[in-house]
Amino acid sequence: MDRRTLMAAGAAGVAAGAVGVSPAKAQAAKGKPGKFRMKYAPHFGMFRSHAPDLIDQLKFAADQGFTAWEDNGMPRKKPDLQERIAKTMTQLNMTMGVFVSGLGALVNDPKKLKDQITRSATAMIEVAKRVNATWTTVVPGGYSPRMEWAYQTANVIENLKVASGVFEPAGVVMVLEPLNWWANHPGLFLRKVPQAYEICKGVGSPSCKILDDLYHAQIQEGNLIPNMEKSWSEIAYIQVGDNPGRKEPTTGEINYKNVFKWLHQKGYKGVIGMEHGNSQKGKEGEQAVIQAYRECDSF
Repeated sequence: MDRRTLMAAGAAGVAAGAVGVSPAKAQAAKGKPGKFRMKYAPHFGMFRSHAPDLIDQLKFAADQGFTAWEDNGMPRKKPDLQERIAKTMTQLNMTMGVFVSGLGALVNDPKKLKDQITRSATAMIEVAKRVNATWTTVVPGGYSPRMEWAYQTANVIENLKVASGVFEPAGVVMVLEPLNWWANHPGLFLRKVPQAYEICKGVGSPSCKILDDLYHAQIQEGNLIPNMEKSWSEIAYIQVGDNPGRKEPTTGEINYKNVFKWLHQKGYKGVIGMEHGNSQKGKEGEQAVIQAYRECDSF
């Protein structure tokens, strides 16, 4: 390269830096999507039109710039498939997000549930090991109309202390998910972020934290960013979906560009689970999901 060419290349690089060209945009200019700033995690089925095979869905997502994945139903998959998924994700440098652990109706008497919780938690640890997972979703189950809320809360805390005693030595973190009553899950005990915060403080374990699904939070209580700020010490995982409809960001009322910007400025390095459906069918709908995240990730 002669001196004139070298100087021109250097000037172009300085100009690109001056206007703040992101790595993602630089990669896109070369014809390949760059990685997202945040660890957005699709799930199996979200990109099935582009890649019917489960392993190919992981590869497609990685090619689009996603660096995480989640699968609520992972415990129901056969161990050999779990291991194939984990191996592929390691090769693609992708982070495994949550899967769901069923521990039972935790509002009930802890003395009657201790053995069941211990067995269930131990089984979930084996799944976590196979798929290199850190987090597992726990829902305490339904509330009892025959018991004061305070007693139910105390029972949930005691039962989660038992589960934490199993999960903590294995480095697995339960994330408690409040679920809304008004559109999806009437009658469940855990329905608000402040309620989950109170429970986590009561359990007092690094293996008992909050999964803040902002779709559910928007319906149940709103006030998304202030509630995250107040409960930040106990939040370990985020999930998203727009409202109404529970589809990708930009299809509803939540300003996810601002939410993701706030999380980024907060220093959040964890997974953001894409816990929603696609607003459109087929490949076109899948591309719309990807584009929505590109738009909201461009803060």
